[in-house]
Amino acid sequence: MSKLQRLHARLALTGATGFVGSTALDEALAQGHDLRALTRRPQPDRDSVTWVEGTLNDAQTLESLCEGMDAVIHVAGLTNTPDPAEFERANVVGTANMIAAARAVGVERFVFVSSLSAREPDLSAYGASKARAEELVQDSGLIWTIVRPPAVYGPRDVDMFELFRSAKMGLVPLPPGGGTSLIHAQDLAKLLIALADTHGPKLLFQKVYEPDDGREGGWSHKEMAQAIGRAVGRRSVFAPNLPASVLSLAAGVDRLLRGDRAKLTKDRVGYMCHPNWIARFDRAVPGDIWQPQIDSEEGLGATAEWYRREGWL
Repeated sequence: MSKLQRLHARLALTGATGFVGSTALDEALAQGHDLRALTRRPQPDRDSVTWVEGTLNDAQTLESLCEGMDAVIHVAGLTNTPDPAEFERANVVGTANMIAAARAVGVERFVFVSSLSAREPDLSAYGASKARAEELVQDSGLIWTIVRPPAVYGPRDVDMFELFRSAKMGLVPLPPGGGTSLIHAQDLAKLLIALADTHGPKLLFQKVYEPDDGREGGWSHKEMAQAIGRAVGRRSVFAPNLPASVLSLAAGVDRLLRGDRAKLTKDRVGYMCHPNWIARFDRAVPGDIWQPQIDSEEGLGATAEWYRREGWL
C-alpha cells in the first residue's frame, strides 16, 4: 500500500453524483480520504465530503474545487445525448476547463476517465470527443493518467440495466458479432483511487490504461447476454445479432418513444457495431498496482439482486 493510500489524501472529484463517480466517492471515503466534489445541485451532507456547487463551465468554481487538493479525478462526462454537438461541449471543453483549473491552483496529479470508444474516434461523436479530450490531457503538462474503462456495470447503473430488463423477458438484442470487456464499478473505483496516488511509482504517470474484469479475451456478445440471463434467473435467453441497419431503425423508434431519454441513439449504434471492444493486454494495469476483485459472473448476479431489491426488476 502506497504512502498516499495509508495517509488521508485530499481528492477533487467530478461526476460524483453519477454512476461511476458516486462509486468512486464511496470508495474514497471507505479508504479514509477527504473529498471535494462537484455537483450541479445541493447534496446531503456527508462526512469528509465538501460539495462544490457549479458546472464544468465555471472557471472560478473549478478552481475552488481543486484548490489545496492532492489530485484531481475527472470522471464527469456526457455518454449519451440526442444532440452529438453536446459531446464536444461536455467532454472536450469540460476537460479543458478542468485542466486549466488544476494548473491555475498548482494541482499536478490528474486522473482522467475516458472510454474504449476513444480507440475508434471515427465511429461516433462520443468516441471522437473522448479522443480529443485525451489529447488535451496528454498535452496538459500535468502528471496525468488516462483510464479507458470497457462496459461498466454494477448497482445504480441505468445503461446496462436495459440489458438486465431485456434478459428477464428472455430476449437480448445484440449488435453484429463481436466482443467486449466488462468491469464492475467498484473495481474501477478502486483503480481510480489507486492512480490518484501522487507518491506512486512513475509507471503510473503518462500512461493510458484499459482495465477489465480479468477475463482473458473478454466476452463475446452472446456470452455476455447469457451471463446476464443467468443473473436474472434464466437458463438461457434468445440473443440474436442484429445488423446495423436494424439497430439504426430501433434507435429511431426509441427516440420517438422516449424522446431525449432514449438509451439507443444513432451515435451509440455507430460504436456498438464495432466488433472489438476488448481491453488490450498491453494496456493492462500492472498487477502490483491494481487487480480486479469481482468476478463478473458473481458481480452480474449481485447487480441483478440489487435491481430486484430496489424494485427495478
